[in-house]
Amino acid sequence: MNNRRVVVTGCGVVSCVGNDVPAFWDSLVNGRCGLGKVTRFDASELRTQIAGELKDFDITKYMSAKEAKRLDLFTQYAIAAADEAMQKAGLPMDLRGSSVDPNRVGVVVSSGIGGLQTMCDQYEVMRTKGMSRVSPLMIPMMISDIASGNLSIRYGACGPNFGLQSACATGCHSIGESFWMIKRDDADVMICGGAEACVVPLGMAGFCSEKAMSQRNDDPLHASRPFDRDRDGFVMSEGAGVLILEELEHAKKRGATILAEVVGYGATGDGYHITSPAPDGNGGARAITMALKHAGMNPEEVDYFNAHGTSTELNDKFETLAVKTAFGDYAYKLAISSTKGTTGHGLGAAGGFESIACIKAIETGIVPPTINYETPDPECDLDITPNTAREMKIDVAVNSNLGFGGHNAVVIYKKFKG
Repeated sequence: MNNRRVVVTGCGVVSCVGNDVPAFWDSLVNGRCGLGKVTRFDASELRTQIAGELKDFDITKYMSAKEAKRLDLFTQYAIAAADEAMQKAGLPMDLRGSSVDPNRVGVVVSSGIGGLQTMCDQYEVMRTKGMSRVSPLMIPMMISDIASGNLSIRYGACGPNFGLQSACATGCHSIGESFWMIKRDDADVMICGGAEACVVPLGMAGFCSEKAMSQRNDDPLHASRPFDRDRDGFVMSEGAGVLILEELEHAKKRGATILAEVVGYGATGDGYHITSPAPDGNGGARAITMALKHAGMNPEEVDYFNAHGTSTELNDKFETLAVKTAFGDYAYKLAISSTKGTTGHGLGAAGGFESIACIKAIETGIVPPTINYETPDPECDLDITPNTAREMKIDVAVNSNLGFGGHNAVVIYKKFKG
């Protein structure tokens, strides 16, 4: 089983900083923030009135407007990102009857929350018009596995197919579990990642009630400030990030371009609190150590660490401790950044966004910066690549995501070498 190597052959993204990978990466490298005042609804009653909404997203580039009405926005985002990833990988958009065995192509594109807008819309229908008027499409539009289901149908992919849910670790777990499916010979290709569309009144209101989000409503471009002493919460964003993972020999046989290799995955639980990471960072540290073990690597072999870095007081402090525990003294020499200063927090899509950032960092030799870093926090004293991108040799990059419930996920990417 372990002789099967897993590589990345495609990436696709829609986000508040770009609706394809080149635009997304250009924004990250140049620190162009995509956050702003909420425009989709009146947010004036909320503590937090800013978010990372998609701009110029046109679903009719991918399907008819009539078809789109049958899909929640998070599924529409998943389709847009997956189409780009499939095209980049050189895979047929319809696997049925192609040279690629559809039974060996799986899908795990997941959502942390699912079709929240659909649920809210249909509750209002029920409240105002009666129970019998609720749409028969409500359930298949709302359930969080349905992005995977629709992608399977769209491409004719009949391999392993489901959605998993681990809050803000969802996208990273989806990629990691897909890695193992290929390793254990359950599939040759996996379409995987995360999608989210929770910039809706109920989603914003729920996080506002937790007092988890930034209140820098008059300065959205500087509201998300990971690891800065004056951080005051995360800023929600939306979109999707999708990867194509493929067994190496299968990819080579197709003549696919190999973007990176996936070499390790770790998943642990804190067993501590529903929203706060464990104070000693132990769960995150064990996930890093587990991923390194599966990769057969020493901590000193990692060049770049894309941190969860949400811009909340507790996450950034405890994640710093996790990195110190896992990497020891080398933690102070490791290039680290959080790209959430630019993108905001994509919740279940974060692992997709940030895995693509890792892959592009390896490809280009550039560490994207942690923007809005103004005041050092003595409890977050690692090298977080403040404000300006850095050029350096990057052979190994790590993506780490943490989720409510104490979920920790880590995936390790490596420059492909034969």
